[in-house]
Amino acid sequence: MKFGKRLKEQIEESLPEWRDKFLSYKDLKQLVKLIPEAQPCSKVEAEFIELLNFEIDKLNDFFVEQEEKFIIRQRDLLEMIKRVAEVYQTRRREEEYVKEMSRIRKEVVDLHGEMVLLENYSSINYTGLGKILKKYDKRSGCLLRLLFIEKILKQPFFTTDLISKLVKECESITDLVFPSKAGHQQLKQEEKRKLVGEEQSIFRSTVVALMTMQEMRKGSSTYGQFSLPPLSLPDVDLLQSLQPPPVPIP
Repeated sequence: MKFGKRLKEQIEESLPEWRDKFLSYKDLKQLVKLIPEAQPCSKVEAEFIELLNFEIDKLNDFFVEQEEKFIIRQRDLLEMIKRVAEVYQTRRREEEYVKEMSRIRKEVVDLHGEMVLLENYSSINYTGLGKILKKYDKRSGCLLRLLFIEKILKQPFFTTDLISKLVKECESITDLVFPSKAGHQQLKQEEKRKLVGEEQSIFRSTVVALMTMQEMRKGSSTYGQFSLPPLSLPDVDLLQSLQPPPVPIP
């Protein structure tokens, strides 16, 4: 599958509010096509570089903003879990405890899914930049790719250590909020419908993102200076374990 089509599909599968935050690959590609072959330093090339820098800043701003939000959300969820356990369990209000934990569980699943989506956001945008720079070099006869890749490797949106750490921490707290099978049956039918529908949406996007990341890392058997770095990803089996359990809905 051509990268432009893959990127388009990934954007469509992403969260609606994220869709204008991805690399404007099509616009960059159109500029490359306007560059006169083997005639460097044209006006179009200056426009291309200006747009490229703008896009990198856009990716950085969005990535950092999301990381900061995830840190706050994960901290708040941990505090909420502790508070709910103290209030409901000490007062032996089991039904209310199960109900509240089920609501928190949805937030944990959503948070985990969105963080995996952000890891994919980093991967697919980096890949897009590498591909468009390769097209630029081929068209213009210049060697801009190496210069820009060295710059990109130092950008916030490419640095995924923190978000990977947050994903693992989120996975470690899922056992605290997943209700037992018996407890899950205590939820009212209308609450079950809402919970399952909302969780399935983010789950689908997460699986698509994970498969995209795995596919991009299988593109080459060798590791080079333009390759994506190794990334510790949750496997599909783990994501299946985080998926909301099926519940009978009459």
